[in-house]
Amino acid sequence: MRTTTSLLPAFRPQVQERLYDFYEELRNTDELFWDRNLSAWIAVGHGVVSSATGNPALSSVRYPDIDAVSEELRPLARVLSRQMLYNDAPDHSRLRGLISKAFSPRAVETLRARISEAVDRIIDEAAPTGRMDIVADLARPLPLTIICDLLDVPQEDRAALTAWSEPVAEAIGNSRLDADRNREASQSMTDMLAYFRTLLTGPDTPPAPDSLRALVTAQAESTGQDTDELLANCALLLIAGHETTTHFIGNATLALLHHPHAAEQLRKRPDLLPAAVEELLRYDAPVQLMLRRARHDLDLAGRTIAGGQTVLLVCGAANRDPAVFPDPHVLDFERPGGGRHMAFGHGPHFCLGAALARLEGTIVLEALLTRLPDLRLDGAEPPKWQRSLNFRGLTRLDVAFTPPSDEAGGIRALPTDGSPSALDDTTHTGECPFRPEPGDAPGV
Repeated sequence: MRTTTSLLPAFRPQVQERLYDFYEELRNTDELFWDRNLSAWIAVGHGVVSSATGNPALSSVRYPDIDAVSEELRPLARVLSRQMLYNDAPDHSRLRGLISKAFSPRAVETLRARISEAVDRIIDEAAPTGRMDIVADLARPLPLTIICDLLDVPQEDRAALTAWSEPVAEAIGNSRLDADRNREASQSMTDMLAYFRTLLTGPDTPPAPDSLRALVTAQAESTGQDTDELLANCALLLIAGHETTTHFIGNATLALLHHPHAAEQLRKRPDLLPAAVEELLRYDAPVQLMLRRARHDLDLAGRTIAGGQTVLLVCGAANRDPAVFPDPHVLDFERPGGGRHMAFGHGPHFCLGAALARLEGTIVLEALLTRLPDLRLDGAEPPKWQRSLNFRGLTRLDVAFTPPSDEAGGIRALPTDGSPSALDDTTHTGECPFRPEPGDAPGV
């Protein structure tokens, strides 16, 4: 094992362009190694990543000592420490149980028509122009619209929530920020919590029936959930509920643009869409890292992990492990089974919004492939990736396509009956974003 091996170069833009080749170089060195630059163990093999995600000896608690966090980040750390992602059992199970019913595959499927209508509106506006930025025009506004609908956020308040969520998401995805940006993230979280406190507890704003807001409010009242916990987890739903899906839509679209034969296969075989969503998640996952901390000394893949040490589980590298996924750099919508991708992680912290992300991705991809003829990259500049070890997402993705002609009879709406693109009720496991304790490692 070379002591100079490090995950840190993945932060560089030039390495982001060849990220999975870089992961392969790391994996060929060792599937689990100590990174002295990050002061953390780095796991890049599928076997060690999948076994570690459910290991109870590895904790998800990020801030065991809030006072040790920098002053600028301390307010944000206090809120994150109340969120389900940053807790172990029994607190994690209790917090997750309050809202898990709202994100079951069956409950999410009821959102199909609403998601399709939102996608149609976006494409209706862009179609006559022949151009769009997939990230800004589609991938970012769509998930935010859906999660705000679920939380019963009034239309006029959504711009403010977007403005607050962006610096918080940046801090979650990148610990290498200066004091001013960390302070901005903490203040944005404070402002968001103040808004949710008014929304959820204000007597003049009763929740819409059957909304997620109504569900969590009623369950909090019946179970005596702490108000600060409720507010913190509403903030988590807003930020995590749209950040990862935004990146997935952008990444998946780019993959199809780079593989036109795969896009054409989906046009001819829409029945492959559910499998294509899984393969696209494996191929270029929106979340690349999961962070754990050893509760005590333990053995992991033949290494002794000391109590308190950080373990970074690189699910993006695990998804390209040839030991589990033969020809891992090939995009194959008919890939044989037997391997579980780690795009949403594995174990008790699987992503609560996995079913929703899959449904949104399925509807978007179907719309892009059927409603925007001759879809192609546009512009001289290649797509650029945001700087983050944890989040894998594009900052912009310009595309061009053939506008509909008057003779075409207008813009065709997508079916909303769930026929070829309906997702089944299979529950998959996954993981949402999280960040290390400041000073441990960049990312999340």
